[in-house]
Amino acid sequence: MFRRAVLHILLSSFLFLSLLSLSDCHVPPARTMSHGARPMPNKGAKNVSNIAAEVAGYTGVAKQIIDLAVFGVAQNRSYRRLADFTDTVGNRVSGSHNLDRAIKYMYSAMTKDGLDVHLEPVKIPHWVRGKESAEMIVPRAKNLAILGLGSSVGTPPDGIQAEVLVVKSFEELKQRASDAEGKIVVFNQPFVSYGETVAYREYGASEAAKVGAVATLIRSITPLSINSPHTGWQDYQEGVKQIPTACITIEDAELMWRIAQRGQKIVVKLTMGARTLPDVDSFNTVAEIKGWQHPEQVVLLSGHLDSWDVGQGAMDDGGGAMISWEALSLIKDLGLRPRRTLRTVLWTAEEQGGIGAQQYYNFHKGNLSNFDLIMESDMGTFTPVALQFSGSDAAKKIMEEVVKLLAPINTTKLEGGAEGTDIALWMKAGVPGASLHVENSRYFWFHHTEGDTMTVQDPGDMNLCSALWAVVAYVVADLEDMLPR
Repeated sequence: MFRRAVLHILLSSFLFLSLLSLSDCHVPPARTMSHGARPMPNKGAKNVSNIAAEVAGYTGVAKQIIDLAVFGVAQNRSYRRLADFTDTVGNRVSGSHNLDRAIKYMYSAMTKDGLDVHLEPVKIPHWVRGKESAEMIVPRAKNLAILGLGSSVGTPPDGIQAEVLVVKSFEELKQRASDAEGKIVVFNQPFVSYGETVAYREYGASEAAKVGAVATLIRSITPLSINSPHTGWQDYQEGVKQIPTACITIEDAELMWRIAQRGQKIVVKLTMGARTLPDVDSFNTVAEIKGWQHPEQVVLLSGHLDSWDVGQGAMDDGGGAMISWEALSLIKDLGLRPRRTLRTVLWTAEEQGGIGAQQYYNFHKGNLSNFDLIMESDMGTFTPVALQFSGSDAAKKIMEEVVKLLAPINTTKLEGGAEGTDIALWMKAGVPGASLHVENSRYFWFHHTEGDTMTVQDPGDMNLCSALWAVVAYVVADLEDMLPR
């Protein structure tokens, strides 16, 4: 079974690579990399002072990485790479031609960078937005800015015109269930936090369908709006009628709420050409620096390559993908090669629920014990504040020492609760996980909107994120022992 799976990967990758030009397919000769100075192994049992001493031995190499990323020839490189990538490819929704182009682009670019790159096949969803519009007809004419939600069904070709019921919560919808039959339900829920409020985007359509609604318009999941709708994935509940669903702006949700509070009738016409097509072939894009002593053991860095079909996907998650590439570039450029393999994975179809990462986990979970640390950056690449970590108490003590090496960029804080859709399965299985905590108060202003462009990004912030990512990955990969489970 394993041999057959491997053969499937090789054949699929060959078919994909045949689409590339011969120059793109050329892999440069492997660069000779010295191991660099590293602490002498301590063969005895490791207490806290032993660990602290071993990690402190990396102070010099950590400073080299930081200096190269922040002040040296690599300064602003991750930003330039992101700008070239997003300006060339654009947004990259699951199943689209642009996502295919993005994968080809990154395969070629990382190969030319001298990394060992390969592709691993994945089946991913293919949802198409189509043309969409919404207009308030009564009590006055007004165009409503909307973005249909991923996996939504479309309306009939002539659209749906119906009276509106405005509610502020699922509880209010239940209380007014008898008023919802045949209406378009507008959810005007306040933003509490993304984790809590996103339930309205994910489940609003099915909850409204249960009480007879014909469509839903959901206030965008954001604390701030300049009449900007936010898209995202939504999930239909099994056995519940599927009705069209889209997000509207905060401004329009509050407008209709005020009109409804005055007892006035509201009528909206909604037209959506959304449809779901058969799943398509795609790839997770993988780049490596092989370990010199334990190449089978892996420290994995990651971000997702796909985005929504609006904006440029620069913040979500082009930045995370680029710093995960940049970390390997910094280590390679310094001639460093750790004991264990450093592996960057650029996930496909994260926005549809981590589809690429799920299939990667299913294929590699038999080798679980060889994954030392798995990292994901998917909350923006703004000014770094801390490293978030999930693992055993013993592993946490080691990571507390590792982040001390980041003193030159003032990010020596270790927090609990690593997060990331793509690494959740690994952490649940007991593999230590890490994520990047950044000053992300602006993140949900632009999240899943036309505003997610290079204008949001700052080159200095990306330098700092790249340096943090590279130092943590390299040191953990080069320590004498794997992180304890």
